[in-house]
Amino acid sequence: MVVYAGQGDPRRSIELLWRGAAETRRPGSKPALSVDAIVDAAIAVADEQGLAFSMRAVGERLGRTAMALYTYVPGKNELVDLMYDRALAGLPGSYSLDEGWRAAVTRWAHDTWECYVRHPWVLQVSQARPVLGPHEFATTEALAAILVSTGLPGRRLRGIAGALHYFVRGAAQTVAEARAASGATGEADEEWWYARSAVLVELEPDLEKKYPMLHVLEHDREPADPELPYLENDAMENFRVGLRVLLDGVEAAVTQP
Repeated sequence: MVVYAGQGDPRRSIELLWRGAAETRRPGSKPALSVDAIVDAAIAVADEQGLAFSMRAVGERLGRTAMALYTYVPGKNELVDLMYDRALAGLPGSYSLDEGWRAAVTRWAHDTWECYVRHPWVLQVSQARPVLGPHEFATTEALAAILVSTGLPGRRLRGIAGALHYFVRGAAQTVAEARAASGATGEADEEWWYARSAVLVELEPDLEKKYPMLHVLEHDREPADPELPYLENDAMENFRVGLRVLLDGVEAAVTQP
């Protein structure tokens, strides 16, 4: 499921995104109902159900009807924009450069990855059209500030920032899907792999000879975390190694004459 941001009324959406923390409940309304309360409830529902949730489910979380929410938020399209931006609010707005740009980018990547995995529905919001909210700007600004410190020109940093965003998002997507797979299919990762690998080895006993290079990739691995399922372990290894390689490339660009 892919959701495109910015499908609501442009002015109302931007006003809600940039309203600041000053907005409180409307006159005559019950206490504790506000845009912020609705967004928080919607995030809690989406963390459980994904973006297929209904406004009714959000209302029930707050002890209100769905119609009561429309006094504050025009519709679900605008609400998804607000949810996305709020989810990013938990990310740092800046990173220390005391240990250098590479350590700072590594912390940014891990923080962003954890945010995506904590709120996997965020990955359903397409990057084709940005939300244009303050926290989305702030998280991008945080990465830009680190990269600018490398001294590379802006035209190169733009591509580097894009590559890092795509990489972290893709790595988190794999973990999010791995965690959702068991519930969606009713079959645990270990069961799925055991059933199919046993049949594959039986039907193709010379598989390693047919694909020797894949054999190298599969058997020369970093130690696995015994607490994590197979696919999640694989995704974490790819994330750590891939990030190091990306940063090696940036470092080479920084140090080249």
